[in-house]
Amino acid sequence: MLKAVKVRIYPTDIKQAHLAQSFGCVRWVSNQSLAVMSLTYKETGKGVSALSMKKQIPVWKQEYEWLKGFYSQCLQQSVLNLSQAFINFFDGRTQYPTFKHRHGRQSIQYPQNVKVLSDSEIKFPGNLGTMRAKIHRDCVGKLKTVTVSRMPNGRYYASLRASCQLSTVHCPHRCRGCYIFDKYSDS
Repeated sequence: MLKAVKVRIYPTDIKQAHLAQSFGCVRWVSNQSLAVMSLTYKETGKGVSALSMKKQIPVWKQEYEWLKGFYSQCLQQSVLNLSQAFINFFDGRTQYPTFKHRHGRQSIQYPQNVKVLSDSEIKFPGNLGTMRAKIHRDCVGKLKTVTVSRMPNGRYYASLRASCQLSTVHCPHRCRGCYIFDKYSDS
């Protein structure tokens, strides 16, 4: 079972600038992928797979030098999110995916290599490094995905998704099921 904890992070001015550029790169890759997928679907009636779009990212990095300095797994994750949005659209669960805008809530996902160092520090991969945070709950289990968000009011948050093991125990009060999170599980 996955459990998420949303924590407030406090990036320095330099890290805020780096995050703003990262948000822009992820948004650009997502919008380019959406444009390619939409055009291909209109012309041929067939969709483009996430794998073929992920293979397009190194080509874009050769073409656009400013994409090279950013964590590539975040760019790949944006393509996977777009692919899931198309799956949800074709299953009838949501509307057609739209282009991402610069204004409003910005977010970027780190699928791995993020470490919680203490109650007040998180270490991100790539050029971002360590960042001050206010972690008010224990993040139990192995971190799966960390989403960094910038809200319209300028505050930054990190949503830490960790895997937790659920254990069922006998409850003397005749409830249907009691669940306890096993703190020491890594699965």
